[in-house]
Amino acid sequence: MQLPRLAQGRLSIFERTLGWLDHQAGRSSRSSNHPVHLMTGLRGEDAAYFHLRRLGYTIVARRWSSPKLRGDLDLIGWDGEWLCFIEVKTRTSHGFQPAEAAVDREKRGTLTRMAQEYIRQLETPDQIPVRFDVVSVYFPCGLPEFHLFRSAFDWK
Repeated sequence: MQLPRLAQGRLSIFERTLGWLDHQAGRSSRSSNHPVHLMTGLRGEDAAYFHLRRLGYTIVARRWSSPKLRGDLDLIGWDGEWLCFIEVKTRTSHGFQPAEAAVDREKRGTLTRMAQEYIRQLETPDQIPVRFDVVSVYFPCGLPEFHLFRSAFDWK
């Protein structure tokens, strides 16, 4: 399901405004203490958020974490009836290995535990279909490229 044209226009304006604000913030904080790879990751998560919205996802949480567990869930959203836990992997170029390859067995285990913790908070957790999606975001020439892997892995 794609967003209606008017909603896409509003989303585009919001996305450009957020990009401009990020750019302005970057200009004034060139001596930031944040490592470049973390800033790249945050930029990718923001880009993935807007990309998924354009595809019709309803994002309900960003960078969700639990005090009981280490780590976070980049994005949580609904794609139709599916509750999706979305891992975003960002790269500045297409290197040796695709970005999605970074979601290895250890990372999948962390995401699964985090998702289980999130689901425990819901009223009827057993009745909700769940899946794990991975979005690879590349910034080879400034503009993002996206690769969406729906149902990238399951609970096991």
